[in-house]
Amino acid sequence: MERRDFLKNSALASSLFFVPNFVRAFEDFDAQSIGYKRLVIIQLSGGNDGLNTIIPYNNDLYYNARPTIAIKDGVVKLNDDLALHPSLKPLQHLYDNGELSIINNVGYPNPVRSHFRSMDIWQSGSSSDEYLQSGWIGRFLDKQGKQPYNAIELDETLSLALKGEHFNGIATNDYQTLYKTARDPYFQKVLNHYNDQHLSEHNLGYLYKNMIDAKSSAKYIYETTKVKLSQEEYPQNKFAKQLKNTARFINSGLETKVFYNALDGFDTHANQQNPQKRLLSIYAESLSAFIRDLKRNGTFEDTLILTFSEFGRRVKQNAANGTDHGSANNVFVIGKNLKTAGIYNKLSSLSDLDDNGDLKFTVDFRQVYSTIIENWLGTSTEGIIGVPQEKLNFI
Repeated sequence: MERRDFLKNSALASSLFFVPNFVRAFEDFDAQSIGYKRLVIIQLSGGNDGLNTIIPYNNDLYYNARPTIAIKDGVVKLNDDLALHPSLKPLQHLYDNGELSIINNVGYPNPVRSHFRSMDIWQSGSSSDEYLQSGWIGRFLDKQGKQPYNAIELDETLSLALKGEHFNGIATNDYQTLYKTARDPYFQKVLNHYNDQHLSEHNLGYLYKNMIDAKSSAKYIYETTKVKLSQEEYPQNKFAKQLKNTARFINSGLETKVFYNALDGFDTHANQQNPQKRLLSIYAESLSAFIRDLKRNGTFEDTLILTFSEFGRRVKQNAANGTDHGSANNVFVIGKNLKTAGIYNKLSSLSDLDDNGDLKFTVDFRQVYSTIIENWLGTSTEGIIGVPQEKLNFI
């Protein structure tokens, strides 16, 4: 095989590049083990409008700032001050059961309103003036990498969050495709040239090793996961498919600590109401099915779910019936045994905004991470979160 042919067709093998770490996570695992805590992260990409998600329905300042996009009808009242967007009604039972904690005003000092930079900050766990090449989950893997732990992103590409300095998570959106790819004749043809001196001179040995590991283990992954078929009915959308696969991985007993999912489309600069309504409906209905699936299989108790967005939106609506990039936002934490369920803290004052017309942040997002790392994942934040953070009390 010519080297140029190998490189030309390498896309087929590239989806398997991160597989070996994933594969090794299955070794010697007791699928019936109890107490193996998992974290499921959901990223709402684009900057979800938190003020129309958790709504201050009794506050005139809210309606004055948003004369055409404020949510008035059908809100799901949580207390005398705050309510859920109507599309989030499928999650009301979580709030009522003490399985949802809503943390308001989450952000960081000197906020950045660029999507890409702010997402890098959230995924890396950095300060706004700090540029890191590794993610907070990746550094957790660096620290725990010798253990059979790992992280899976339910997507085709790996986010910064799961990239460590020495150890990466993996990205795969379809374990069945993974299995079929490993059986592809071209894939086998590549492996047959493993000892080709010409290719080894071009530093392709590492990729070869990954592919060999993937080939030898893909059948096991497929066979292990397919025996646990989901009995839960999920909505028909891409995000629900991610969560369905996540549930199958969890319920099959994969020894994976972190699962990373994303729903995009939240950059609502114009005509915001209908797009956000649709997206929040996808989020709530898919998440509700996912939680029912875990509860049916007895794995919800050992699963914590974190939902975040890279920033909130401006308090005042714009001229296009939308909202512009803001800063502080709400974060959802869902789990069985929360220490502080319901509304974790008060919404920042709508009469005391920052210089840009945004809600003032009162909770640093790294406090949320630090609390999860120590109280849920069971390790110290040293080497993971650079600046020590005061812990919160939601778990």
